[in-house]
Amino acid sequence: MKKLLMVAYHFPPLAGSSGVQRTLRFAQHLPEFGWQPMVLTASTRAYERCSPDLDREVPASCIVRRAFALDTSRQLSVGGRYIAAMARPDRWVSWKFGAIREGLRMIEEFKPDLIWSTYPIATAHLIGAELARRSGLPWVADFRDPMAQQGYPSDPKTWLHFSAIEQSAMQQARLNVFASPGAARLYRNRYPAAAARITSIENGYDESSFAAVKLPAISRLNKDAFTLLHSGIVYPNERDPGALFIALGRLKQAGHLKQGQFKLRFRAAIHEQLLRDLAISNNVQDLIEILPPTAYQQALQEMLQADALLLMQGAGCNQQTPAKVYEYMRCAKPILGLTDREGDTGALLHRSGIYSIARLDSPEEIERLLPDFIDQVCATTAELPDQCIVQSASRRSRTEALALQLNALTG
Repeated sequence: MKKLLMVAYHFPPLAGSSGVQRTLRFAQHLPEFGWQPMVLTASTRAYERCSPDLDREVPASCIVRRAFALDTSRQLSVGGRYIAAMARPDRWVSWKFGAIREGLRMIEEFKPDLIWSTYPIATAHLIGAELARRSGLPWVADFRDPMAQQGYPSDPKTWLHFSAIEQSAMQQARLNVFASPGAARLYRNRYPAAAARITSIENGYDESSFAAVKLPAISRLNKDAFTLLHSGIVYPNERDPGALFIALGRLKQAGHLKQGQFKLRFRAAIHEQLLRDLAISNNVQDLIEILPPTAYQQALQEMLQADALLLMQGAGCNQQTPAKVYEYMRCAKPILGLTDREGDTGALLHRSGIYSIARLDSPEEIERLLPDFIDQVCATTAELPDQCIVQSASRRSRTEALALQLNALTG
């Protein structure tokens, strides 16, 4: 069996990020396809929030080593202030030094065939690149999403760090992987010399996690109220819900949405104050539920119990697809997509047979779409995701695709 050294910040028991799922599920399924995973990750003290609920999902055969790391903003600041250079390319750059030492020890001890590192913690690619340089092993850079973009990161010096890291990967890595087709196309155009070494492997859902969910006898979230659920982080820019709240206010005023008959539930939104302020300014507090993060299995159960699921993705992220959409699709529930039809997220929904789509920044489109969508769901005539597309999006299928790429790199 071949061996893969996986450099990933996001790994159990870190909680609060769906990014954990990509590395965890690859590690879980790789042995089935002839690869033994070993994970180099960060010490748990660097994690802002931990939860044991996914610990049991880590395969017993998976070697996990943790290197010293701190979160600059939380653990190296004085009076809430810190030296900016200590947070470039990200707040966990301190992880790099211990991880390179530990990674070299792992390479000496276990003799891996390949090194794989994964963004969105940019420091992981610094570690992967240095381990590949010192060991001579092939390196796979798993970008997931684009790094240096127009206006992101907003700090010019951090942007330069991001740009340098992606340039290094395009020159040095044997394969550069993105989580959406649009991101892969973007980087083939940006780095034509590396185009043959750029591919996409999308995120997915874990079937075993869904199989373990046990639904209660009363499966609806609210017995008498239609419940539309948004599960996951609401980013103020990339998933700005402002237009949605304006539409809700108009629909309430017109009598189309009434207290006790409709609820929009936000689970683990993180930016909760933003939602509260929007609810107050649009006079829809009685239509909104804001709930804290919960364990992964409970989050899946909640999705399965919702009347419908809400997906938000701004046009500025057209080359990205929220990982949550694949779990939504597996739930076989109606999906309301507030996104750009021309982006990767809109294209995936459309390809899956979901046509209830409005632009996230258009109150008018949302106002027109939402009442009809609710009526269709209540009449059981709303579109459901195509099951052939859903089955192809399992984490096992994604891991098989990764293994084929790894096999090609190692002959």
